[in-house]
Amino acid sequence: MDMLESKENSEQFDASDSLPAEDQDGAVAEAGSSGKPKRRWGRWIIMAIVPLALIAVGGYFWLTSGQSVSTDNAYVQQDRVSVAAEVGGRIIEVNVGANDMVKEGEILFRIDPAPFKIALAQANAAIAAAEVQVQALRTTAAGSSVDISAAREDIAFAQATFERQQALMQRGFTTKADFDAAQHAVEQARARLRQAQADAAESQSFAANARSMPGENPAIAAAKVQRDQAQLNLSRTIVRAPSSGRVAQADRLQIGQMMVSGLPALTIVADKKSWVEANFKETDLAEMKVGQKADLSFDAYPDIKLNGHVESIGAGTGSEFSVLPAQNATGNWVKVTQRVPVRIAIDEASPRPLIAGLSSEVTVDIRSKGK
Repeated sequence: MDMLESKENSEQFDASDSLPAEDQDGAVAEAGSSGKPKRRWGRWIIMAIVPLALIAVGGYFWLTSGQSVSTDNAYVQQDRVSVAAEVGGRIIEVNVGANDMVKEGEILFRIDPAPFKIALAQANAAIAAAEVQVQALRTTAAGSSVDISAAREDIAFAQATFERQQALMQRGFTTKADFDAAQHAVEQARARLRQAQADAAESQSFAANARSMPGENPAIAAAKVQRDQAQLNLSRTIVRAPSSGRVAQADRLQIGQMMVSGLPALTIVADKKSWVEANFKETDLAEMKVGQKADLSFDAYPDIKLNGHVESIGAGTGSEFSVLPAQNATGNWVKVTQRVPVRIAIDEASPRPLIAGLSSEVTVDIRSKGK
């Protein structure tokens, strides 16, 4: 059987070889006519897809170009509060250190309160002295009325004596010396009356209440003001955190060190509000406006994307706006594109804490409305 099959195959091969060339080409064409059109359609599809893809990519970049500006020269910023003692004195207690987290109202350090307690005691003593003085003046004013009555009686007696001496003088029964003495006694009595009235007026004025403080004597009111000031200074010996945040620059805060009033003792980086300071090229500011939307990403947290908006443009961001110094007109001047700080407000809470100094990338949509 194998010999017969091989013989038939060889005969078929010989028969095909014996065909003319035209017939052989026709046979090949007929044999491949079913596959060749498919290859042609695939080629046309590929030739159509490539230009369409290029047109789509180019159209996308054409439509999206110029609609936003971005920069990676941006950093997270937070409010920094310098904490200083409002009174001077020796530090006796320190409750925080560098990088500690504190809450608003938490005690940071204490100043020796002994001098201020003494000042408070002196103020209380001044109030008591003022009250005693006012009571004495009121007593003096009451006694002055008695002196006035006595002075008036002396005037009446001296006037009567003078009139008698005057009558005797006219009759010649008295001397010139007695007449002059009676007249002088009248003048002295009148002077004593005027003095008593002046003393009474002075005592009443010192013992009276101030018009600006009804029911309060001025001397007592002044002493109470001193006491209030002493109490305030005593309360300021306890320095509390004005806001929550992280403690920084606390090197000067040491027990036993003398604290000068107004000298910053430490800094608190507040954690309640954060923003991003983005330094855009000046060529990116042509269409940027306050209020435009911004997208924020952070190198430390690649999975976090936050929304924000442009809050201010220029030196008003809260940082120093430094520019290059003026160039001399020598022909060696080289123009350098400047960067302008733009403050970006963060409109949503971050799921992770934002730390001052973190690098950020900011993209501002300049198509959105602003002002």
